[in-house]
Amino acid sequence: MESGALLYDPATDKVGEYQDKSGPYALLRPVGGGREWQADPASLRPATDQERLSAGVRAANARARTDAPFLVTPPPRPVDDCPTCTELDGLRTVARTEHDYSAETDANVLLRKHRSEAHPA
Repeated sequence: MESGALLYDPATDKVGEYQDKSGPYALLRPVGGGREWQADPASLRPATDQERLSAGVRAANARARTDAPFLVTPPPRPVDDCPTCTELDGLRTVARTEHDYSAETDANVLLRKHRSEAHPA
């Protein structure tokens, strides 16, 4: 077995990346990283294209769940008594209630730009 090969382990019903041997066992690591596990080398087989794809999607989804909170910035706050801020905040509120996330993001971008130009800190 070659290091980095994706193998299906029927005992755990998971696809893992082959790392090395440890005594009579093969060491597999989840696609995308994580804690290794020991598997019986005789029961392993190369992962099918579908299994490889599923494992990759699962890893990407896990990264999105864990990485996203560190990448998201809080939405900008409107400045009191500013008509433009109030208008952009209203657009954002409507977009949010209509579940129009693209329009909500647009309103955030416009409000952030307006704040930096009209209300520098």
